[in-house]
Amino acid sequence: MTPQAVPAPFSRLRLAGRIIILVLIVAGMAVVLANRSVLDPAAIKTAIGGAPLAPLVFVAAHIVASLIFVPRTLLAVAAGLLWGPVVGFLWATVGSTLGAIAGFLLARYVNSGLVDPESVPRLGPLLIKAEAGGWRAVALVRLIPVIPHPVTNYGLGLTRLSLASYTLGTLVGQIPMTLAYVEFGTAGDHMLSKGANWIVPTLIGAAVLIASLLLPKLASGKR
Repeated sequence: MTPQAVPAPFSRLRLAGRIIILVLIVAGMAVVLANRSVLDPAAIKTAIGGAPLAPLVFVAAHIVASLIFVPRTLLAVAAGLLWGPVVGFLWATVGSTLGAIAGFLLARYVNSGLVDPESVPRLGPLLIKAEAGGWRAVALVRLIPVIPHPVTNYGLGLTRLSLASYTLGTLVGQIPMTLAYVEFGTAGDHMLSKGANWIVPTLIGAAVLIASLLLPKLASGKR
């Protein structure tokens, strides 16, 4: 067997793996689209609230959800409903960060140089700037509300960003939005509980949400 013949089976296996991954993601997105009416925080709380390992189930579900375009804000609200502001924020952050890493690595594996970030419509220039700016640029991209979380995950996976810079930027940039929606979930849980104060978490969530929407504009203006 010549050395040149060795990589061929592995190339075919890798191609098959890429195709299978893409098919699974598209199928998952189709399922989400078909059942979008039942995707709500209260249903998530009911489904996993009584599970023995509810936090681990939540994190695993969050990772899968990040790959198939389930809004992370929905899961952050569910975390607030399940565990309140502190523990809910912790598990929402863990799930969102690990989901983002999964999407990043998956895109890098599937792409492997096939797509140049510059060729991505509209998002291309932003990806190039994020690659040049390191973790700070990633954090800023995370603050832009019009870009869905999975789009950022997959898009940045096309760049040459290091995993460390991507992870740090993702962790920092998603904090405001995660905190805001966890607080909204906490407020919703308090509203359902007689005598619980729902006004404070609502005000905190609104304040953080407004701040997260203003931060990208302030950063752009400063630059």
